[in-house]
Amino acid sequence: MDERILVHLKDLDQIWHAGDIGDLKVTDQLAEVADLKAVYGNIDDHQVRATFPLDLHFEIEGLKVYMTHIAGRPGKYPERVWKQVRAEKPGLIVCGHSHICLVGKVPGTDMLHINPGAAGRHGFHQKRTLIRMHVDQGLISNLEVVELGPR
Repeated sequence: MDERILVHLKDLDQIWHAGDIGDLKVTDQLAEVADLKAVYGNIDDHQVRATFPLDLHFEIEGLKVYMTHIAGRPGKYPERVWKQVRAEKPGLIVCGHSHICLVGKVPGTDMLHINPGAAGRHGFHQKRTLIRMHVDQGLISNLEVVELGPR
């Protein structure tokens, strides 16, 4: 765990991890900082997959959130993801997998799509990123992309 990551998370109420956890020591450390919500990713082993789900639906401050590791780009989702979106009607979809930081509206919906990129040192990404934001009464504000430096 890069200590710089923990510095940016210290005042949060919740931490969301969108998969590719790698080692449960990572989520153990994150859970010591704040309430943790996480899903497993495609690189995660059987221990991580036994601890965290593939898909997670939850509500925070009136905002319905759907988190999964592999969702694709905004609006270009596989049928498995669209099925979840149609059933739950979230206002926010959070995913990982691409290691590319991306925030955008999902065309034809009221949903926001967030991929925070990758904060870890493993993978093919060039810059390490995470996203911080505030949620209040169903609205997202103060969305901030934090760059942690090169991989």
